[in-house]
Amino acid sequence: MTNKSYSQEGSGFEKSPGPERELLKLLTHEAPEVRGLTAQLVGKLALTIPIESGVADHMRVMAAKDGDSRVRRAAEQGLAGIARGNTKRDAAPTLIVAHGGYEDLESYKMSEIAFDGTVYFCNRYINIRSRTHDQMWQAARSGKQNIAEGSQVSGTSKKFELKLVSVARGSLEELKKDYHDYLRTNDLAIWDKNDQRARKIRRLAYAENRSYETYKPHFEGESVEVAANALLCVVNQACYLLDKQLASLDAAFLENGGFTERLYKMRSDRRGGR
Repeated sequence: MTNKSYSQEGSGFEKSPGPERELLKLLTHEAPEVRGLTAQLVGKLALTIPIESGVADHMRVMAAKDGDSRVRRAAEQGLAGIARGNTKRDAAPTLIVAHGGYEDLESYKMSEIAFDGTVYFCNRYINIRSRTHDQMWQAARSGKQNIAEGSQVSGTSKKFELKLVSVARGSLEELKKDYHDYLRTNDLAIWDKNDQRARKIRRLAYAENRSYETYKPHFEGESVEVAANALLCVVNQACYLLDKQLASLDAAFLENGGFTERLYKMRSDRRGGR
């Protein structure tokens, strides 16, 4: 079967726009090398070629009926490129970006362990009527809750997310000082970061599916000194993770802007497209 016998099964030359008409001429060329190379080129130019165009229609015929197997394969590849290009072209810009998922953040996981451990520590070692009991509990809670809230509002306000994560970081810094003060004022040792006991606690951060249970023997089963130092290690790691998170959020905000910038761009693009 010659190429000419099916060349008019797609859109007619005379009905096609100028650039499309020229491509159709090459796609119906007598030489299979020309037809094949043109089909490959069409796939690479997919962003400018609608999936419903005469060129795409003709390439479907080529892929099924061209007498040269190489041309059929080239047509199939070109059609795949057109499909990919149209998917990208038609993807609607998103005003409210993906958000939430804070349970998967390493900073949140560590902050949750710090909160649970602090609740146990305060209830066991600090007078429930004391102001310190309430302050430590609230600082630990603020660290955890502000990460969650910041993640949830990030879809509409990166600026507010940055603020909330900064509040979480400040709350955990306060909690860290509370544990320092407890150890210092009770004449208990504060472990150096290179102390073997501290290193052992820090390594638990790499445990698979770590949770409060991972740290429970150190929080509950040993002395108050061990419990306070173990919690201090956990809070330090949470602070470190939040510092990294803040740096990443800051860089992303400077690079991509936030909700207001996206809203302005989408409104401008829509007006320009009228």
